[in-house]
Amino acid sequence: MRILALGDVVGEPGRRLVEAFVPELRRETGADLVVVNGENAAHGHGITEAIAREWFDRLGVDVITTGNHAFDVKGIEGYFRQEPRLLRPANHPADTAGNGWVKLHTPSGAEVLVINLMGRVHMPPCDCPFRCVDAILQKERADLVLVDMHAEATSEAQAMGFHLEGRAAAVLGTHTHVGTLDAKVLPGGTAYVTDIGMTGPYEGVIGMKKEASLGRFLKVVRPKYEVAEGDLQLHAVLVTTEGKKATGIERILRKL
Repeated sequence: MRILALGDVVGEPGRRLVEAFVPELRRETGADLVVVNGENAAHGHGITEAIAREWFDRLGVDVITTGNHAFDVKGIEGYFRQEPRLLRPANHPADTAGNGWVKLHTPSGAEVLVINLMGRVHMPPCDCPFRCVDAILQKERADLVLVDMHAEATSEAQAMGFHLEGRAAAVLGTHTHVGTLDAKVLPGGTAYVTDIGMTGPYEGVIGMKKEASLGRFLKVVRPKYEVAEGDLQLHAVLVTTEGKKATGIERILRKL
């Protein structure tokens, strides 16, 4: 099986990259499943129902994961309740709208369990992602397990990779918007990367105009964040599997 996973899509520039390359990449790679982190797709914060529907219905995205900005767009809770393929972190409090994991059947007939987790280090309050994922895996069974680990601390993401080694086919980091060079298959058969990297404008600071980010470090009055516009790059990984284990993980880069 082949699984294509995109890192955090940021704003309108990121959405342009998804539209330009995801259908093409699905054909080129023969991907059985496409997972995209969309928590920054709307103006750099949150996601709208219209964006999610476009990705699901027209662009061939199978699952959308999120993170700490999942509910930034007013009224999105209703769509989280309605659409099981739009995930919020599973370790949000139990009464949070929506689902933290979903099981899908690929065209080949394999059943894939996709789990969305969020780290706790330098992140908004949430339950323990380690105990949360253990509880999910105790009650859910699937041919393959893929985890989006939305974490600020590289140490927490790496720890999750080892925690799930041999139990998940892939543990893929998102959130920092900065791709890491440690993509590998762990000895237990788990494809791992600390952060896939951002899909969006690389001329700024983590997708935002550099003037606003510099102002927040240099000034008392905090400038408003605005999405940057240039150097558009799509960052993704392609995970290949055999049985329940990963056999490879390859970085993919596309530019507009």
